[in-house]
Amino acid sequence: MTAEPLPIAEVPLLAPTARLVELPALRLRHASRGTEPRLATTLRLGCRDGALFVRFDGRDDGVVATLRERDGQLWQEDVVEVFLSPQDPPFAYYEFEVNPLGTLFDARVDSPDLSRATMRVEPAWTCSGFSARVRCGPRRWSALLRIPLAPMAPKGIPSVWRANFYRIDRDDPDEFSAWSPTFADPPDFHVPNRFGYLRM
Repeated sequence: MTAEPLPIAEVPLLAPTARLVELPALRLRHASRGTEPRLATTLRLGCRDGALFVRFDGRDDGVVATLRERDGQLWQEDVVEVFLSPQDPPFAYYEFEVNPLGTLFDARVDSPDLSRATMRVEPAWTCSGFSARVRCGPRRWSALLRIPLAPMAPKGIPSVWRANFYRIDRDDPDEFSAWSPTFADPPDFHVPNRFGYLRM
């Protein structure tokens, strides 16, 4: 694993009429190599009314999405994903996904050793108020996720979170992108030590 520094993002407080698309964009990189991906994906972040708003905008040669069941295995097709933890180190974190059909997935992940080998995923966990809007256009799709923070931090919302943001594009070949590349080969998003920092 690389010693590349972890990214840090300042998350602005959004005015009632502010639109995420007007904010500066972060770029996802190839998850395993840290290079520019074949398909560009931008990421924008903001907070409002106790929720984190996450917008993904990605180029796409052809959307692959058939799954419509809540908490289905969305990662088998095209999907964007958000991993968040109020803890540092992130021994427990929360996973949020949406596919191009607007299907949602949320789960709690316990990772006592910060390793996939010993992690436990609880897809029965549900984040009340989690929602997403998606839009598909010619050779691109976008997703705007609203993630309430209090369900993950019942003792109080911290000002700094550990986080990572991902995209899977199913094609030939598949492409895996990340805000903070995990440098895992084969690609693996469940690498908590590579979560970056959000300052809210």
